[in-house]
Amino acid sequence: MRQSSVRGERSPGQQTGAQRLGFDDSLYADDEVALPPDAPGWTPDGDGAATPAPDDGGSGTGGGRRRRQAGKGGKGRKALRWTALGLGFVLVAGAGAGYWYYEHLNANLRTAPRSAGEGGLKKPEPNAFGQTPMNILLLGSDGRNSKENIRLGGARQDADRKPLADVQMLLHVSADRSNMSVISIPRDTRVTIPKCTDPKTHENYPQTTAAINQSLQHGGPGCTLATWQELTGIYIDHFMMVDFSGVVDMADAIGGVPVCVDNNVYSHDSRGHGSGLKLTKGTHPVKGVQALQWLRTRYGFEDNTDIGRAKAQHMYMNSMVRQLKKGAKLTNPGELTDLAEAATKALTVDDGLDTVKKLYDLGGDLNRVPTKRITMVTMPWVYGPGEAYVLPKPGDAEQTFAMMRNDTALDGKGAKKKPAPDPKPSTPKGRLKVVVQNGTNSTVTGPVSGRASDIQQRLAQLGYTAAGTDSALTTQADTTITYKDKAQRGDALALAKALGLSKSAVKESSTATEMRLVVGNDWRTGTEFPKEPGSADKPADKAPDSADALNGEDKKACMKVNPSYTF
Repeated sequence: MRQSSVRGERSPGQQTGAQRLGFDDSLYADDEVALPPDAPGWTPDGDGAATPAPDDGGSGTGGGRRRRQAGKGGKGRKALRWTALGLGFVLVAGAGAGYWYYEHLNANLRTAPRSAGEGGLKKPEPNAFGQTPMNILLLGSDGRNSKENIRLGGARQDADRKPLADVQMLLHVSADRSNMSVISIPRDTRVTIPKCTDPKTHENYPQTTAAINQSLQHGGPGCTLATWQELTGIYIDHFMMVDFSGVVDMADAIGGVPVCVDNNVYSHDSRGHGSGLKLTKGTHPVKGVQALQWLRTRYGFEDNTDIGRAKAQHMYMNSMVRQLKKGAKLTNPGELTDLAEAATKALTVDDGLDTVKKLYDLGGDLNRVPTKRITMVTMPWVYGPGEAYVLPKPGDAEQTFAMMRNDTALDGKGAKKKPAPDPKPSTPKGRLKVVVQNGTNSTVTGPVSGRASDIQQRLAQLGYTAAGTDSALTTQADTTITYKDKAQRGDALALAKALGLSKSAVKESSTATEMRLVVGNDWRTGTEFPKEPGSADKPADKAPDSADALNGEDKKACMKVNPSYTF
């Protein structure tokens, strides 16, 4: 595994990004300002916040203690110029630069295995045009593994603590690259973290239930990826992770990102809560440490919880993309070089994105998406008992995940064509060859034995006597029927109807060699396909209102300031 060399400390007199902006970067750079560790009745939490000491003596979980305290209240240049993936995730590659520089940038990258979990979801089959969607997990780490990160993140007593993934977003790019959807999950969301193995230490972590941000401590970003796949049923192709100093360096290199607040805001109070962000009402370009403060502000936005912070991050990402698409601050080789250096030094990526060339190609794919077709949402959620954590909102969360699994744009603006009449079956049921496969091999609950045989027998009862089984186990969230060409669509639709499946379960694939029915984790028992009460055969075509969608072209979006943090 390639590791970048450790960057040395700044020489005496060399200014940090914070100092260049007039900040003391030992203060106000965190989500909250850290109180002295011996302050009576208080203990620092995972990201430098002071919170009431918990009964269990734990720290750094980012869980319920924080929730209760918060309450509710030229070509070469063009080729180099691309995108922000969010939270300072900027992908820049050196087209036209010397080979030595290309290798230099490659050496900056830190890599890790894509997944630290066992098994996992099968990558979706390409559609009829040979296209597949792309899913990238974006992570913001709160690691204090360097003096720079401690200065920016506070909580020096946490310097040896394993980092938490306090920012987590999944970026979904449609198979035809016409639209992009980004979903955030609150860091306090209680989930099942599957069994993971740390690729560096080879330490094994048992399956557990905890806040999703803790998954990073169970084997690195590969374990967080495995956790997301288990929660959402979405196959994730890649991950990218950045730390505090990376956000500051890249924000400096970009120049400035306009953000808006609807009132004066000062994210700081007498108890030590706040990021230190101080802005007057209106729109301001933020960069460097101030950009980090914006991205980490929780106290001061909306109800002082992670939900408001996620929305602020969405606004920042959209604004950054708009800035970069119009070439702001990236007009000369020096600026582009700074951005390329900052981006590659800041990123930890999976081993499938281990070269600048791969990142550049990825950036080209992303750049094809119009800003107006970018939609950012937060996972619909509800409070758990005692408001100590949050949970996926029943119905709405799964609807959002299902749309992404089915490559449906969350903005509701997908091509809406009048559906053609369903073709009639062309093969008698008794002669239709169908391969049934068990896709219930969940990494958390394990496979259900005999599912392929059970459904094959049910098909025989329905007259599909030529159906057979594939004994290989696979993992898939949704039950699907794939077929090889249009001539089989009528037969596939008839098969779906016979089993009680919706039309959305029927998919043409350019790589299919036969008709195949994969029994997914949505059908683990019985021979009658289960449907949620009140569910419709027609799948949703827009994110639910509870996902709080924000369009990438929305230039009027403005963060609502909490009245307790204004001046």
